[in-house]
Amino acid sequence: MSDIIKLLPDSVANQIAAGEVIQRPASAVKELLENAIDAGATKIDLVLKDAGKTLIQVTDNGCGMSETDARMSFERHATSKISKAEDLFAIRTMGFRGEAMASIAAIAQVEMKTRRHEDEYGTFVKVEGSTVKKHEVCSCQAGTSIAIKNLFFNVPARRNFLKTPPAEMRHILEEFHRVCLINPEISFTLVHNEKELFHLYASGLKQRIVALFGNIYNERLLPVAQVTENMSVEGFIGKAEFARKTRGEQYFFVNKRFIKHHYLHHAVENAFHELLPRDSFPTYFLHITVDTAEIDINIHPTKTEVNFQDTKLVYAIIHAAVKKSLGQHNLSPQLDFTSSTDHGIDFGEISRANRPINAPHITTNPDYNPFSNPDPGIQKSFQHQAKVTQTDNWRIFYEDAERTPTQIEVTKTKKEWPDQPLNQSKFFQAHGTHILTSVKSGLMIIDQHLAHWRILFEKYLLQLENRSLGSQQELFPQTIQFNASDADLLIELMDELQLLGFNIEPMSTRTFVVNGSPEGFGEKDAGQMIERVLEHYKKNSLDLHLDKRHNLARSMSLNMAIRYGQLLSETEMSALIDQLFACQIAEVAPDGRKILNVLTMNDLTSFLNR
Repeated sequence: MSDIIKLLPDSVANQIAAGEVIQRPASAVKELLENAIDAGATKIDLVLKDAGKTLIQVTDNGCGMSETDARMSFERHATSKISKAEDLFAIRTMGFRGEAMASIAAIAQVEMKTRRHEDEYGTFVKVEGSTVKKHEVCSCQAGTSIAIKNLFFNVPARRNFLKTPPAEMRHILEEFHRVCLINPEISFTLVHNEKELFHLYASGLKQRIVALFGNIYNERLLPVAQVTENMSVEGFIGKAEFARKTRGEQYFFVNKRFIKHHYLHHAVENAFHELLPRDSFPTYFLHITVDTAEIDINIHPTKTEVNFQDTKLVYAIIHAAVKKSLGQHNLSPQLDFTSSTDHGIDFGEISRANRPINAPHITTNPDYNPFSNPDPGIQKSFQHQAKVTQTDNWRIFYEDAERTPTQIEVTKTKKEWPDQPLNQSKFFQAHGTHILTSVKSGLMIIDQHLAHWRILFEKYLLQLENRSLGSQQELFPQTIQFNASDADLLIELMDELQLLGFNIEPMSTRTFVVNGSPEGFGEKDAGQMIERVLEHYKKNSLDLHLDKRHNLARSMSLNMAIRYGQLLSETEMSALIDQLFACQIAEVAPDGRKILNVLTMNDLTSFLNR
C-alpha cells in the first residue's frame, strides 16, 4: 500500500491561504494600503473598477523595492519585519505575516511596478495564479504601483460568492475609512469607475474626520486626551445631542491598528449614560497607545481582535477619559455675549414698565357634558383605522377606510385561527405592552409590538411585490447626511424605499432631502427612521442573509411598529387585532417569536387555586 500523505503544490497552498486572507475585494484593498503605509508613503492613490472585481490599483510614493525584493514579495512567508520569534511580540507596523501578496497572486492577475528612490530604473513583475509571467526592468516613478485584475478569476465559486457591487463597495469604504482615520498625515485619493470619491490632504485627525464624514462633524466633536503611566488615549467623541441612530462612526485603534472590542465599547457607552437619546449610539474616534508587551494581537491579517494584559485598567482609563471630556465641555448651546450687546432685541418694546397688566380671561361652556357622546371627529378617527371584510380568495383590510384598500391573498384552504376574540369582546391593555381579550376557551394575550410588526411586514412586503405607492408630502422637507458607506446603501435601496412611501432626493454624494414619507407616518422624524432602517438592514444582511425585499420590509416594519409602553384606546386595540387576524400568518412575528397565546379556563383556575 503506497503512502497517502503528500505535500501540496505551492499554487494550491497559496489558494488555501488566499481563502483565509483575501475573502473579498476589501481584503485586498486593506493589504495593499497597509503595505504602502509600511513603505513610508506620504501619498497613496486607490483606483477601483466594479467595486474591485475588475481592478484594484494602489500607487504610493514609498521607499520602493529592489529587483530581488520585488520578486521575493510574492513568496509565502516573505517579510521584512520578522527575523526571529521575539519580533512577533514587538510589531508596530500593519501587514507582516508575508502571505498577502502570495495569496493575492494565487487568485488574481497581478502587475507590479516598483522603484527605489536611489535607483535609475525600476522592476516590473507580472504574476497570474502564482505563476510568474514576466520579471523585467522598466521605467517607472519612485515608489510602488500594484494592480490586481480580475480577482478570483481562477476560483469561480469564490467569485460567485461576492455580493453586489454596491455591497462590496461598502466593505471597501469601511477599510478605506479605517486606514485614513489613523493616518491623517498621509494624503489619500479614491477613484471608483473613473469618478473621484475622496481627495484627502495631509491634516490633523479632526480635519480628516470632517473630510471623510462631512462638514457637520466640525461642530459635533469633543476632544479626548488622557495620558497615564501605562497608556494614553486621544481622539474625539461626538456630542450627545448629535448621536446617530446607526453605529457607523465608532472607531477604536490600538497602536495605529483598528480593533473591535465590545468591552471597551461598553466603557464609552457607560460614560454617556443618561446623556444619549433612546436607541442612539455614541460616536467616537479613539486611539490607544500602549506598550506592545502589554497586548497580544491575533496575527492573522484579517482579524481585528486584541487582548490586553489588564483589560479592566484599560476600561477604566477610557471611561474616565470620555467622562472627563464630557464634563470639561459644556454640551448646551451658549449665547455669545461678546459679539453684540443687544442681540437685535429692542428691550424698550417689550418692557412692561409703561404697559397695563391685563387679568387672564377664561371662557366656559355651561352646557358641556363630558359623559355625553364623544366628539364625532375623534370617534371617526379611531373607527376608520381598520375595517375588515372577507371573500373566498381575498382578505381585504383597510388601514384607512378613506384610502385605497390593501389586499392580501390567502388560499381557500388557509386554516383560520381556531380561537379568535368573541364578538363585541372588551379589550384591556396590560402595562402598555400586551392586549388581553376573551375567547371561547379562555383569555387571549397578544403582544402589541409583535402584532403590529407582523401587520406592517406583510403590508410592506406586498407593496414591494406589487410596486404600489403610498406617500404623503412633508410640510417641511428634511435634509439628512450620511457617511459614504450608508449613502451608497441608501442609493441602492432608493427605488424600494420609494415604494414604501419615502420620497428621497439626492443633493450630493452624501446629502439627501426627504420630501415625502409613508402614509400614517405621523410626526416621526423621517431622517432618524431612515437611519434605523439602514442599521437594521445592514445587520440583517450579515446575520440572516435575507433577500432585498424581505430585508427591507422587515427592517421598515420593525421600526414603524408601535412600541412597548404606548397606550392604546379600546378602538385602537380592536383595530390592531382585526388587522392581525387578516394577516397570512397571525401567530408569529417576522423573527419567529410568538405574537399571541391563550390561557384556557383550566389554566386560569389552576393558577388561582395553586
